[in-house]
Amino acid sequence: MGYAIEGSSGAWEVVVGLEVHAQVISRAKLFSGAATDFGAPPNSQVSFVDAAFPGMLPVINRECVAQAVRTGLGLNAHINVVSRFDRKNYFYADLPAGYQISQYQHPIVGEGRIEIELADGTTRDIGITRLHLEQDAGKSLHDQHPTRTYIDLNRSGVALMESVSEPDLRSPEEAGAYVRKLRTILRYLGTCDGNMEEGSMRADVNVSVRRHGEPYRTRCEVKNVNSVRFVMQAIEAEAKRQVEVWESGGTVEQETRLFDSGRGVTRSMRNKEDAHDYRYFPDPDLLPLVLDEAWVAQLKSDLPELPDTKKRRFMRDYGLTAYDAGVLVAEQTTANFYETVAQGRDAKIAANWVTGDLFAALNRAGLTIAESPVSAASLGRLLDLLADNTISGRIAKEVFEAMVATGDDPAVIVEQKGLRQVTDTSAIDAAVERVLASNADKVAEYKAGREKLFGFFVGQVMKATAGKGNPAQVNETLKRKLS
Repeated sequence: MGYAIEGSSGAWEVVVGLEVHAQVISRAKLFSGAATDFGAPPNSQVSFVDAAFPGMLPVINRECVAQAVRTGLGLNAHINVVSRFDRKNYFYADLPAGYQISQYQHPIVGEGRIEIELADGTTRDIGITRLHLEQDAGKSLHDQHPTRTYIDLNRSGVALMESVSEPDLRSPEEAGAYVRKLRTILRYLGTCDGNMEEGSMRADVNVSVRRHGEPYRTRCEVKNVNSVRFVMQAIEAEAKRQVEVWESGGTVEQETRLFDSGRGVTRSMRNKEDAHDYRYFPDPDLLPLVLDEAWVAQLKSDLPELPDTKKRRFMRDYGLTAYDAGVLVAEQTTANFYETVAQGRDAKIAANWVTGDLFAALNRAGLTIAESPVSAASLGRLLDLLADNTISGRIAKEVFEAMVATGDDPAVIVEQKGLRQVTDTSAIDAAVERVLASNADKVAEYKAGREKLFGFFVGQVMKATAGKGNPAQVNETLKRKLS
């Protein structure tokens, strides 16, 4: 059955569906011309439309529509050429109009799918029910004053895409893989930056549990989870809570909950509203949205190469494993970096250096690949020095560390530090002769059958050449001299 929660009465299957809210990359809001820059002073990016002044009319932002269509195409989803905006009515202090303009029965994007890959290499297709456009609410600030709540409307009216998955996910791992994959696709498309810590992508997690093979039981929604790690933790915590409720003879009530990451538990927020509670009705200020099919086709033809396609190409053209290709295409900047390094070189060696030495150096420094002190071109030149035997593999590691520290070109470092590999056969012959002559007793032991001493001789020759002897030539010369 795979992942399950073990209760006192046996195993319970976890059923998860995700609603992911992604902020659309656009310089203006969904229905106004106000800016969308993150971190601006409170209430400095608010138009009369965003503040719901009487008589203000929304005007649809064409680029936000295009971004939603691109996203739908990237999710292998059906694009609805006719969609409609509705008013979703509810009262919050940070929702000045008293309603949110959203899409309900007629979304811009219909059914699609995402392929996720799990740690064991298996893949699963997760269904997408829909993706719709809506405007964000403002933000209530409860920590600015001991007795008052402040309201910042900068976020009010910002365009969001809400993608709703089918209840196809069966474990925290699958949910984490889904969010990571969706974020990767959005970043490739350039439709959302996926920056969860800034709130530009957040998830509502719907969780229920059941005995294997049973119909679905009551679900609860955990709201506004803002990291992949917290999504996974929230699922486990909520699933365990529900198992305890069912096994104690209770009934899980449909409700909205919040995840307390500090305590690792979910807590009740409010009873879950149904669609009728929001009194949806068509927004009278907005006509139905009708897309030109030729325009949609043009957007499709302009899409970049997406992660799944790129991964297959890396495996086919570069001979990479599924795992290495998956790691390299997870971020578009990493994939581009790798292709620059691999161009015209041994692709597998290039992958090893990028995912090994480079990633390790970046992790130690807390840097992204875009901030790497070693450029792709520079790393490529290091591999060229390795390939033409200018330096050995061991020396290459030393040169790389100097490149990370200084940003210098590898050839400059090799010359400055005198690290050029010794390939002169006469020099290697002389070093071997000296080592064998000074270790006659060990030579005798080797010839008497102690073949493990060969490594000792290699080490001594490399020491004699200050680590610059070509390893292949050293091995070959030793074998010849000791035979």
